[in-house]
Amino acid sequence: MVCFRLSLMPGSGLVSLCLVLGAVSAYALELNLMNSEKATCLYAKWQMNFTIRYETTNNKYKTVTISGLGNATYNGSTCGDDQNGPKIEVQFGSGFSWTVNFTKEVSTYSIENISFSYDTHDNTTFPDAKEKGVFTVHYPVAFRIPLDDIFRCNAILTLQENMVVQHYWDVHVQAYVQNGTVSTKEFLCDKDKTTTMVPIVPTSLPSPTTTPTPKEKPEIGSYSVNNSNGTCLLATMGLQLNMTHDKVASVVNINPNTTDFTGSCHSQTALLRLNSSNIKYLDFVFAVKNENRFYLKEVNVSMYLDNGSVFSTANNNLSYWDAPLGSSYMCNKEQTVSVSGAFQINTFGLRVQPFSVIEGKYSTAQECSLDDDTILIPIIVGAGLSGLIIVIVIAYLIGRRKSYAGYQTL
Repeated sequence: MVCFRLSLMPGSGLVSLCLVLGAVSAYALELNLMNSEKATCLYAKWQMNFTIRYETTNNKYKTVTISGLGNATYNGSTCGDDQNGPKIEVQFGSGFSWTVNFTKEVSTYSIENISFSYDTHDNTTFPDAKEKGVFTVHYPVAFRIPLDDIFRCNAILTLQENMVVQHYWDVHVQAYVQNGTVSTKEFLCDKDKTTTMVPIVPTSLPSPTTTPTPKEKPEIGSYSVNNSNGTCLLATMGLQLNMTHDKVASVVNINPNTTDFTGSCHSQTALLRLNSSNIKYLDFVFAVKNENRFYLKEVNVSMYLDNGSVFSTANNNLSYWDAPLGSSYMCNKEQTVSVSGAFQINTFGLRVQPFSVIEGKYSTAQECSLDDDTILIPIIVGAGLSGLIIVIVIAYLIGRRKSYAGYQTL
């Protein structure tokens, strides 16, 4: 027996269904598989979307984001048996399918691999695709979880294979439910862990590092993300990446003319991803806080260095570029985003709006404190008055000393 429940986004209530999903697009998928004894054997709840880059008939490339999963079905999902492990299969849209397979060991189970298929014969989604056919990408995961735990990851997980980028968030899954009861013990993904790194104070002088050659300011580029409603994210910025790898420091200016960009937009999060020949991905993840402001919450980067090695780092606990929803954030002067001790981003001519974009244009900007020159006026005036007062006091004291020197005691 296969039953599942679809949860609307927060505040919208619940819709319970079996075997058929309602035709609503803004759902978090929730699957509850039951065995022949009507006991839960697999439980999963998650959200996902897919960004596909394809070649058009005029030899250019387009990007489309698939996020409407309201018409999904679960045909082929199974709890598994002695020969085959559990499997979740989801079908949605026109020719889209998604499969995840699980395997079991003595005390752990694994999310073994994920497959995603799309059909470019769908003229609504791919109206000008150069190649028509069914394409499938496979992503090996092999992620191990204790057998009695439920895996949880609220942060955005990104998988990229060929020209498909997959995003997952609010993930809860237990593939081998024990005794029909979903576990309350959670196994967290790395991005959800909040372990604080305590800085280590060296007792001896550190080894010298190679100082990078200073570079000119990077060229300012314009980036955007579209969904079914049009442009949903805007970003304009010059980016300079500063990294230290194996005690060697380097600086890379991003060239917007040779940089591709994709992303996705949701009610509480938004993603801008940049990639080029030497940047596998550079993710800017924005989030909503207190229901009325947005900020840069997360940066993930993986790039190829000149020596052939790969530099990767991530931080999902940032707090930059804070501004009210319905406005944009702007900082014309150079600003530094410190992602880790080994990676910082310098921005130039920055302006971003990841939510509430209207007609593809920026809304009124909230300027950063570096751009706010009004505070300099009272500082300058105050400093000038203080200096003038000091000069007057000194002149007064000198005058009194001279006047006293003109009289002799009788």
